[in-house]
Amino acid sequence: MEHLFSPYKIKGLELKNRVVMPPMCQYSVTNKDGIATDWHYIHYVSRAIGGASLIIIEMTDVEPDGRISDYDLGLWSDEQIPALERIVEACHKHGAKVGIQIAHAGRKAEDADEPVAPSAIPFDEKSKTPRELSTEEVKEMVEKFRLAVGRAVKAGVDVIELHGAHGYLIHQFHSAYTNKRADEYGKELTKFGVEIIQAAKNEMPAEMPLIMRISAREYVEGGYGINEAIEFSRVYQKAGVDLFHVSAGGEGPIAAAGKPGTHVAYQVPLARAIKQELNIPVIAVGRLDEPVLANAVIGNDEADLVAIGRGMLRNPYWALEAAALLHKEMDLPKQYVPGFPRN
Repeated sequence: MEHLFSPYKIKGLELKNRVVMPPMCQYSVTNKDGIATDWHYIHYVSRAIGGASLIIIEMTDVEPDGRISDYDLGLWSDEQIPALERIVEACHKHGAKVGIQIAHAGRKAEDADEPVAPSAIPFDEKSKTPRELSTEEVKEMVEKFRLAVGRAVKAGVDVIELHGAHGYLIHQFHSAYTNKRADEYGKELTKFGVEIIQAAKNEMPAEMPLIMRISAREYVEGGYGINEAIEFSRVYQKAGVDLFHVSAGGEGPIAAAGKPGTHVAYQVPLARAIKQELNIPVIAVGRLDEPVLANAVIGNDEADLVAIGRGMLRNPYWALEAAALLHKEMDLPKQYVPGFPRN
């Protein structure tokens, strides 16, 4: 029987357990240059010491105006590689594998003078109206993603995650709610995402898995649901995605059509549906902080990996404490053994 502390392997990625630290923006690049700081180093390495098997570095953007804020990470320059490489090497020393989420905020780039998007539709009444990308600019954007992925590989990461969720640029393209284009990228909503997937795979070692994070449901009037998400995910799977990280929402202000659940595990049914329909591994996320619950998601074969977000913000050693609570074997840092007495 698989459980939260069973090892897991996909292609060349071998994980010691099923606990993932998902990407969570820190907004801590004090010099606004996209370069990771000591905060990022301590933040990520402490979770590696704390037992997470896979740490996915926060949303890291392919150009300066692709950031949510000017305090976000970037990989549009080779100068940004060394600081990330330092983080990856340190996490490896403590037994964790490292991924990075490559992204562009699109119309949600709050500090950009002129955000860009598939169509000139603002996020809400307080947001700037984005400029619609020309067809040629869309193709140039694909190239920016390719270059960023190449830099991430040079930094030594073990896996790449493309951010196709939460209303950011890839999501904006595959959603009819935000993509009203008349060109090839409007007629085929998944074309932009497919081209980025293919570009990323060209930069990645053959045995390195590619993750895509998706919003499997939109919480706006006229937004898509799980059936549409299954269909566009099927296209992305065929293009080269090896594993889906299944979230929801983020494409616009929550309207009368629905709102995100407030109960625990509210997104697990979405992950389970993607897993079952496509026969592909998935990461479940969303209020899974209780170890018994997270363990059940794995044991019931609803997901292959479990992402612990806010729980790991509160406690860098969430995985160590979860293993103790569940009475599962886990290698402890020798310095911390006295804090985890064996029964």
